[in-house]
Amino acid sequence: MMKKMIESTIRNMANDLQRMQSGDGSWSFCFENSVMTDAYMIILLRSLEAGEKELVAQLVNRLWKLQSKDGTWKLFEDEREGNLSSTIEAYFALSFSGVVGEDDKRLLKAKQFIEKNGGFHKAHSITKFMLAVHGQYDWKHLMPIPIEFLLIPRTFPLNFWDLSSYARGHLAPLMLLKDQRFTIKTSGTPQIQYLSRAPNEVRYNERELRLFSKINEGLQSLVSIPSHLHQQARQFALEYMLHRTESDGTYLSYFSATFYMIYALLAMGYEKKDPIILKAIKGLKKMACETKRGIHIQNSPSTVWDTALISHALQEAGMDAGDRSIEKAVEYLVRKQHFRYGDWAMDSRVNPGGWGFSESNSLHPDVDDTTAALRAITYSAAMNPLIRQSWDRGIEWVIDTQNRDGGWPAFEKNKTKGILTSFPMDGAEAAAIDPSTPDLTGRALEFLGRQAGLTKDHPQVKKGVEWLKLMQKDDGSWYGRWGVCYIYGTWAAITGMKAVGISSSNKHLERAKFWLESIQQKDGGWGESCYSDQEKTYVPLSFSTPSQTAWALESLICMEDKPTPAIDLGIMALLELLNGTADASRGNYPTGAGLPGNFYIHYHSYQWIWPLVTLSRYKEKFG
Repeated sequence: MMKKMIESTIRNMANDLQRMQSGDGSWSFCFENSVMTDAYMIILLRSLEAGEKELVAQLVNRLWKLQSKDGTWKLFEDEREGNLSSTIEAYFALSFSGVVGEDDKRLLKAKQFIEKNGGFHKAHSITKFMLAVHGQYDWKHLMPIPIEFLLIPRTFPLNFWDLSSYARGHLAPLMLLKDQRFTIKTSGTPQIQYLSRAPNEVRYNERELRLFSKINEGLQSLVSIPSHLHQQARQFALEYMLHRTESDGTYLSYFSATFYMIYALLAMGYEKKDPIILKAIKGLKKMACETKRGIHIQNSPSTVWDTALISHALQEAGMDAGDRSIEKAVEYLVRKQHFRYGDWAMDSRVNPGGWGFSESNSLHPDVDDTTAALRAITYSAAMNPLIRQSWDRGIEWVIDTQNRDGGWPAFEKNKTKGILTSFPMDGAEAAAIDPSTPDLTGRALEFLGRQAGLTKDHPQVKKGVEWLKLMQKDDGSWYGRWGVCYIYGTWAAITGMKAVGISSSNKHLERAKFWLESIQQKDGGWGESCYSDQEKTYVPLSFSTPSQTAWALESLICMEDKPTPAIDLGIMALLELLNGTADASRGNYPTGAGLPGNFYIHYHSYQWIWPLVTLSRYKEKFG
């Protein structure tokens, strides 16, 4: 009975996915993130007086649908209270929209929550920057680092290039805006400064003061006339952004970075109707996707990621590499491989060969997307010499991106200076550097073992495995940085170690298996809260989710010689989640992570991808 259900579910999912494929071979699912992007789009269009009344109205409508009964906005449904930053962003956007009255009761509820929870001063730094740009928050409370920091030479122990690529991308426009203390106001800008309630002075802790001292040492090394240096730093920030603008007009293919770039350009004297700004806005509008609650603006559309994962999942489910659907996907992916040297090349001698997350991304590759694309083209590479060239370039890029400690980062190797986590921006501990993480290391090893045929005896694989062992938590789990959270990290570590030939009887794997079985829900599935990555400990959900259940199951399947009660119970729970007998909203819980405590993602593709891979693994191994 179960065997038939597995086979029919695999078949139905594969058929559905084939129908959803676009003509160019790609799959485009919504990358649904927090309300920030929807709110900021309203604010951007209104502050630039760009019209777009219909889009503004659609985004307003979606914001209302996402408001909770107590008048707040949340990052995830089990967030105990509303999220202050999200509520401020939505409140300001709705007040600015031109279609919501000041006395709207829903707005007043949000305002009361903001006042009760400390006002703007308790919000996230990125939210405060948005408010400062619109004259609602005092610039003096933000980032006390002079713009000349951007010019400290790379040879100095601490400099701009030591930051992660994500941090650099956002810091360039933010430093320009802070330096100019830029504000933009229109007749429609809401005047809500009274909600800032900021103290007269901001206090910095010892670590932050040590960082400022190091930066000052670097500034002393710059020999130049102060005013000339200042102008040079501003010009550097401007050129840094413009040189990293993609063909669709967006900056690094991120909504958030592009949003701040537009205001930074205005601060540097660009007109609102400048072609660069108009093209950037057009690029941001293309980031819109449809959700059940209306139009949503994605922070970085996930087309390359989805296409790589789906075409790989279909092949794991038995679809031949010669099938037209796979051929088209592989052609698409090969076209999206990078040929440009991005910032990553400063510390690398290999040729470009990675892949990025979004379709327009051509110079900001990452390890996870690259191994995902390589998995998808592996079978095709075995048959076609041209695809094999792409595969070879990709694997060379992945191996070269390994950090000194043996693990893998997201974007660039060896951006690991711990002092930078004290950078005076909320979330700096996660965003300022790009350290090795168990999930990325596990996924890289899984590819290198399963598709590239490398084993635990290969020197770089060996280093990766040793690093993973050191990172295991006392309870047997591993932390996952880019998914929620300990289930994700543990799945990546187990499948990675198994793929390179580590025995199931290894004590690290046995402890991990015991942990996974201990957190299985009563319904047989697995579910973990977004709170886990904030509290740095496993926090269960009250329900199971398809992706987390699939991750846990794939981990157990790859360790066992025959089905166990935990596996069979889990498979039944997964089939129930997929075949509609369980609550459909369980598939909507965000199981992707961007910034811990601040940015979570509901990948609409995940309820297809990971269950399909897991069911295929079960069928392949146990019949």
